Amino acid sequence: MADALSTPGVWSAQDTTPAAIEAALLELMHEQANAGMLQAPARVLNFVVVVEREHKGEVTGRLDRIDRDNSARSIVVVVEDDKQELDATATLVHDTPGELGLGTIFHERIEIVCGSGHLRHLDAIVSPLLASEVGTVVWSPHGHPEAIDSLRSIASTVLIDSLESSDWRSAIARILEISQNAEVCDLAWLRSTPWRERLAATFDPVVWRPQLDLINRVDLRMHPGSTMAALLYLGWLASRLEWHPHVLDLDVGDTKSGYATGPAGQIDISIENDETMPVPGLAGLTIETADGLVLTLNRGAGGLSAERTHPGGDSHAWTVIGASRGEDGILADGVTHAMFPDELFRPALDAACAFGGRATIADAASGAGS
Repeated sequence: MADALSTPGVWSAQDTTPAAIEAALLELMHEQANAGMLQAPARVLNFVVVVEREHKGEVTGRLDRIDRDNSARSIVVVVEDDKQELDATATLVHDTPGELGLGTIFHERIEIVCGSGHLRHLDAIVSPLLASEVGTVVWSPHGHPEAIDSLRSIASTVLIDSLESSDWRSAIARILEISQNAEVCDLAWLRSTPWRERLAATFDPVVWRPQLDLINRVDLRMHPGSTMAALLYLGWLASRLEWHPHVLDLDVGDTKSGYATGPAGQIDISIENDETMPVPGLAGLTIETADGLVLTLNRGAGGLSAERTHPGGDSHAWTVIGASRGEDGILADGVTHAMFPDELFRPALDAACAFGGRATIADAASGAGS
């Protein structure tokens, strides 16, 4: 075992152990405190990330950017398939610009390099390194479900991206499975935030609210393979407007269809693939009411383009600038939602499950459903 404290605020070692990493982190803090730099750790959570070596630079860059708003004790587990031992680096990252000294704020970054064989027992490696006074968020952006399964027992929230699954059924099953131990925050849900906010804002004025009960058609357009994004959006509509979902026909052609039942009757639903959509997620939305009101939202280069056509034929078009925060913004939102769970997600997911003919979270917990 070789270790080093040659750089102030940095420790590294090869062929090490979790106990040695924990001891080194404490030594780093004491070392700098003894040097007159009385510091306070700034951490609102533990953030455990599992990543392949080839994606390490991309992921740590994203962590650096979101740490500015959500300081965490970050534990980055870098996977090298055939590696047998543990290598580690611990770093104190200073949040306060300028000279170090009294009042300096810092957070911790621990990097562990391990083999794929370690992942089934990753909890034994990570658990001793967690700050005990805050919750733990786990994220594995490029697979490794065995790592997530190992860490579920110590996680308060697991970040997933259901659009990374090749099949929406598998995505739902995975969310339901993880939900038995921890909160789930789905980045696919967060990507739809501007779509939900825009629709809610359109019907918020008192004059338009009665139209919500008159909605009789919803057409969604999506990137092929983004069925989960469409189901979550429909689930949000159904849960907020007290619709009863009916199982959609999701296995035929490029256009899927079905219906829901609302207070005023049937709402026809279609989901259509948009082959021109360059990225996963929603591409467009059209909502119609029995009175002839039509609202259309489409993804555009500058944000969401919106158009409202009134029953008399008059229309009003506008663009929602900056509707997308990009993937860094989505990840930052995910960290925020891990600390303050979105109370709208589970009802939306339950309705999405109903549209897909799958068990809900409550069903899964009780062992019912399929």
